[in-house]
Amino acid sequence: LLVNPKGEPIWVREDVGRHNAVDKVIGTALMDGAIPLHDWTLVVSGRIGYELVQKSICAGISAIVGVSAPTSLAIDLASEFGLTLLAFARNGVAKHYLPSIESAK
Repeated sequence: LLVNPKGEPIWVREDVGRHNAVDKVIGTALMDGAIPLHDWTLVVSGRIGYELVQKSICAGISAIVGVSAPTSLAIDLASEFGLTLLAFARNGVAKHYLPSIESAK
């Protein structure tokens, strides 16, 4: 799911594999001429791995929200590139990984 800067879901794509679903939704945005996706958010229904972070960085996506834990490599890569990272998103609540609260002070 790709959400625009106004918080509106614009593109939704599904696949058995989370990587394929992300490829499909970013590809749809590319075909529609929306790349780079600055200030857009990628929402995924699974774990956030470093590969998803890499794809998001390449597409210019600013934030990733997932329902499961991010890997340590995903956190490191997202931190290096300034990507906002939220995980364990359920019922309107998520754990905010990046930017860290300490770095925001």
